[in-house]
Amino acid sequence: MTPEQLAAAIRAALTELVVAGELVVEVPDDLRVERPRQAGHGDWSSNVAMQLAKKAGMPPREVAAKLAAKLQAVDGIAAVEVAGPGFLNLTLDAASAGELARTIVGAGTAYGRGTSEGGRMVNLEYISANPTGPLHIGHTRWAALGDAMVRLLRAAGAQVAAEYYINDAGGQVVKLGGSVLAKLRGEPAPEGGYDGEYVEALAEAVRAAHPDILDLPADEALNAAWDVAYPIQLAQIQATLERFHVDFDVWFSERALHNAGAVEQAVARLREQGHVFDSEGAIWLRTTAFGDDKDRVLIRANGVPTYFAADAAYYLSKKDRGFDQKIYLLGADHHGYINRLKAIAACAGDDPEHNIEVKIGQLVSIAGERMGKRRGNALYMDELIEWIGSDALRYSLARYPADSPLSLDGEEMRRQTNDNPVFYVQYAHARTSNVARLAAEDGVRTEDGFDPSLLSDPTEAALLAILGDYPRVVAQAASLLEPHRVARYLENLAAHFHKWYDTCRVRPMNADEPVTDLHRTRLWLNDATRVVLANGLELLGVSAPERM
Repeated sequence: MTPEQLAAAIRAALTELVVAGELVVEVPDDLRVERPRQAGHGDWSSNVAMQLAKKAGMPPREVAAKLAAKLQAVDGIAAVEVAGPGFLNLTLDAASAGELARTIVGAGTAYGRGTSEGGRMVNLEYISANPTGPLHIGHTRWAALGDAMVRLLRAAGAQVAAEYYINDAGGQVVKLGGSVLAKLRGEPAPEGGYDGEYVEALAEAVRAAHPDILDLPADEALNAAWDVAYPIQLAQIQATLERFHVDFDVWFSERALHNAGAVEQAVARLREQGHVFDSEGAIWLRTTAFGDDKDRVLIRANGVPTYFAADAAYYLSKKDRGFDQKIYLLGADHHGYINRLKAIAACAGDDPEHNIEVKIGQLVSIAGERMGKRRGNALYMDELIEWIGSDALRYSLARYPADSPLSLDGEEMRRQTNDNPVFYVQYAHARTSNVARLAAEDGVRTEDGFDPSLLSDPTEAALLAILGDYPRVVAQAASLLEPHRVARYLENLAAHFHKWYDTCRVRPMNADEPVTDLHRTRLWLNDATRVVLANGLELLGVSAPERM
């Protein structure tokens, strides 16, 4: 019996009570069961009696007692206990609990996927680093978290577009072009410019494309340098993300936004909404009406749009493309963007509490190894991947909440010991694969038998219970945009699997011991664990190795 089937049984019991007139309540559609927090409190627990007690006009324990009487008669439920203020603690019989193993194996990659976020049209924008240099350690964290959020939302039924906003207009154009020209002239980088080996490589590419670039007028030289350097640097960013197994559906150019007149159109649309005003020769958006600390300039007195105007046009572009919800994952230095982005949403006629969500990721540092090769104190994503590996990086960065500052040890992430969480989880998956290989050599095959009532060892009950909790974990992680919940779940699952492995044998002890349904049924449980470990790792963008 799966948690969904158990929830359906509770709904059926409630319906019977309502039809019989014993309860006067509306039966909830989204009723769920959860794992009890303490061992010994059954396999599953529900607080539905406490949720409905007030509407039913009776104490929660009385509602729970009526439900318990109905549920006692349901096939597969061994015991129902009313606990505390009105919790229903339910224990399944071994056969009913064990049936879950076959359900999981049959579902395969679909197990854990659901529809809890169905109907959502989401645009999730993350990283969006200026194409003026390699991606660094901060971008690495946003890449791991953002991609995992996309995977989670899709697993929960949402339609999601992963988007990268290319800041290819404005001051960064001047800074990168000027830095390249300075390198060609043998001069220091301009104030606020860029330095390092990658700028030297860009300068050589510019020289090859335009041998006479230093003879051109200043503006022409600057544009020529950018036109060559920008696509090279953008391609390098894209190649790095591909190595990190991060894919974007949309690469959105800020320059294209300006060239299409979208900024001017956005100002006109916001003016129609009644939130734009003119003052001191400039055009302003009245964001203070929606919680911002000050009104924002859209068009300066000299006629030049601000970055904020581009932000407003970009938000309207997302809205026009049909995205009901826009999620921004921004760096730690972008706290001030929260209110102004929400104000844009409100000025555009959207609900800032529904149509936009801004997640702020905190800083991360990694110790234990050399710093960046290309610049004194920078640590770049390419170097991190080469040093630590994509799997260890992605898992380690995803297992902590985005809003927590993070300091990791690179050498610890590389270590292949049970103290390293990513190794511990991946090793559990490799062990399930090894069990299956060795079982096949001994003639243990799942297709030859399955008797879930044989899964009666306490470690088997515990393992089945945590396997059944996986869909809830995925749904909750997707709803809260918290990939770390999946990582911590996988570590718990790996611990239960290793304990079961140490206690229960899938293979016969020796050649004289016959293969029985117990061996075959335990192989089903082993394979179910492999499915869930692989599915969870995939949500984090981490591989599930079959050998380690």
